[in-house]
Amino acid sequence: MKIDINSDMGEGFGPYTIADDDTLMTQVSSANVACGYHAGDPVIMDRTVRLAKANGVDLGAHVSFPDRMGFGRRKLDMDTDELQAHILYQLGALDAFARRADHRITHMNPHGALGNLASSDPKIAAAVAEATMAFDPEIAFLVLPGSALETAAQERGGRVVRLFLADRGYLPNGQLAPRNQPGAVVKDLDEVIARVLKVLNHQKLTCVSGAEIDMPVQSVLIHSDTPGAVAMATRLRSEIQASGGEIAPISTHRA
Repeated sequence: MKIDINSDMGEGFGPYTIADDDTLMTQVSSANVACGYHAGDPVIMDRTVRLAKANGVDLGAHVSFPDRMGFGRRKLDMDTDELQAHILYQLGALDAFARRADHRITHMNPHGALGNLASSDPKIAAAVAEATMAFDPEIAFLVLPGSALETAAQERGGRVVRLFLADRGYLPNGQLAPRNQPGAVVKDLDEVIARVLKVLNHQKLTCVSGAEIDMPVQSVLIHSDTPGAVAMATRLRSEIQASGGEIAPISTHRA
């Protein structure tokens, strides 16, 4: 079994930090870096890119609606041309720092409300896919299995890597449960590890309704701002390796 462990990083702003990126970066194989829209700023982006490069970690763009006050969790209405422009803007900003660090963007993962909409709305998914492919057709898309973004990327010849969010509850249709719904966020570490291992070993997940759904994935996401994120990533890495699995970055996977 070959699996990627990734995390959303660089999600501070100015002097404010919400995660231990330095330690977490030693436990993951891929990083999704905030591009300044929901979090991050030029100094933090530069530092996080260099940190990923120093640790041999794949670099991804964590693009968002321009919603720093709401941490990118609020839907913003805009036409698809405008949305594509915002996505290209963020990809270009991250690429500038990647070039200086002699690193490269290997994947993208839309954040928050944009990610949820790209997973469920074919029109939004198409905009995300087209903007990303226009920037670099070699960039992989982190997608929920069976999502609109998976379909949109594949229809345009893009590469997808299927993603499982370690601490989030799922609906029977394979979408994430809204955060205000019971079971939407899983906080017990033992439960998180158990459900991840079930997904990796059996490609099955018990969703918030109690139903079991298919969950074929190649990558697991640890939210960096989750309390105990470093312990979660460290234990997950250890459990995967103890069971004979290999931790491998997104660039080595093909769905």
